[in-house]
Amino acid sequence: MTELEMLQKLEEMLDEKRFKHSLGVRDTAEMLARCYGEDVEKARIAGVLHDCAKNIPKDEAFAICERESIPLKPVCYIEKGLVHAYLGAHIAKHEFGVKDGDILSAIYYHTTGHEDMPLLTKIIYLSDLIEPGRNIPDLEELRLLAQKDIDEALIRAINSTISHVLSKGSILDCDTVMARNFLVQEKREKSAI
Repeated sequence: MTELEMLQKLEEMLDEKRFKHSLGVRDTAEMLARCYGEDVEKARIAGVLHDCAKNIPKDEAFAICERESIPLKPVCYIEKGLVHAYLGAHIAKHEFGVKDGDILSAIYYHTTGHEDMPLLTKIIYLSDLIEPGRNIPDLEELRLLAQKDIDEALIRAINSTISHVLSKGSILDCDTVMARNFLVQEKREKSAI
C-alpha cells in the first residue's frame, strides 16, 4: 500500500483532529529520522499510522483484541486508553499491509515506550508528544532538545508523562518506568566514562 493509499484509508478511520495529529507525528518523525540517521520512510509510516486505532470505541477495541487473540497487558483493562497502541499495530499489519517489524513495534510501544528502545521507537514516542499540534508546558524547549539529544528529550518527556499520569491518579504501565530507568542509567554510565 502506498503512503497516499494509507492516508486515504486513515482519513476515513479517524476524526479530523486525530488525522491532523497523525500528519503532525509523521512530519515530526521524518524530521527526527533525518537528524539521527533513521530510515525516513519507516518513520513516516510509523508516525502516520501510530493512532490508526484511536477512534475505535473502547468496548469494540477490546472485542477485536479478544477475537483476534491480540495479547493485552493487565494494565490495559484499567487504563483503557492504552489498548489503541496494541490494536493499532495489529491494524497496521492486517489492514494497511505493514510487514516491517520495526514499524509495528514503534506503533505498539508509542504510548508506553519500553526498556532499551530502538531508535525508531524513540522517534515515534517522542514525535507523538512534540508534534506541532500539541500544546503543553515547556514544549518548545523539548522540541529543540529532541533535535540535539534524543535520549535526554525522552527522559524529560517520560518524566512529564509519569507526572501527568500520577496527577490524574492513574496507573503507570511498567514499561514506561522501565524505559525511563534504562535511559537514566545509560546516561549515568556514559557520563562516568
